Amino acid sequence: MTKRKLIFLIAVFFLCLLIGVTVQSVENKNKPKIVVVLKDGNKQYWKIVEAGANKAFADFQVNGKVVASPSDSEVIGQLKVLREILKQNPDALIAAPSHSSASIPIFNEYHKRDIPVLLIDSDADWEEKTTFIGTNNVELGEKGAALFGSMLQPGDKVAIITGPSFTPVFVERAMGAKKTLQAAGIEIVTERLGYNVLLQLNPVMDSILEKYPTINGVFASNDPMAIHALKSIEEKGLNIPVIGGDGIVSMIEKVESGIITATVAQNPYDMGYKSVEAALKVINGEVVEKRIDSGVDIITKDNAKDKLQFLESILE
Repeated sequence: MTKRKLIFLIAVFFLCLLIGVTVQSVENKNKPKIVVVLKDGNKQYWKIVEAGANKAFADFQVNGKVVASPSDSEVIGQLKVLREILKQNPDALIAAPSHSSASIPIFNEYHKRDIPVLLIDSDADWEEKTTFIGTNNVELGEKGAALFGSMLQPGDKVAIITGPSFTPVFVERAMGAKKTLQAAGIEIVTERLGYNVLLQLNPVMDSILEKYPTINGVFASNDPMAIHALKSIEEKGLNIPVIGGDGIVSMIEKVESGIITATVAQNPYDMGYKSVEAALKVINGEVVEKRIDSGVDIITKDNAKDKLQFLESILE
């Protein structure tokens, strides 16, 4: 091969490469741009939400990205992220606010620019939101507490472990659980905060057991609190049923292994997927419902294995 021919082939190669990059750039520019802002990029729950969103990006050919704060407690950090994304002028924003009321002023800035704001997982008392995609948390609390119906008797005693009141998810789940437990004649002996104001896990199960050594069950507003409670219970050699509320892998593994009988689970994958689907409809001028329910599952020994296989496949 002559030197001139080699140079020609190299030039053709780089020209084709340049054309490919240019075409790809034009295609991306023409695709709707959707940004998803989550609370914590390190926790498994949010990784499942992200997997659902990424699948929808691919299915609907969306120019999308997922951004997350380092932790649930990074309220100021998330607000900074939201301000930076506003500068990018996306076609739609999907957000899981770390602090609902603190996020409203920046959401108003998006609204002023006619950028639809869809809330996911955690709702906010904000009239201008396009929609909320997530769990009916009162229903989740009711279903979780109802599981005690097959485990406990009227007159039995239960502890509730929940989170700070500025997070509506915790308040609503505890509300639903209390309603169902009281209707069943089960006594709620104490309600403790399983997180501090910085949303860091607060070890309360040991003190609950010390003060109420004969309790018959524990309802926790999410899985991390439930797993924390189970650890204390197991260390003391006790057998007390604990119900969580997320459906993360470690909780479902405890159902499959028989450590706990059942639990309730959100559908974070569907949350991520449905939020992108709804955002695309809004961008295209369609009207979506003000609330899109992602559902609640009851996890038992019968379906735990299938649920685990699904979660493990998307978390690989």
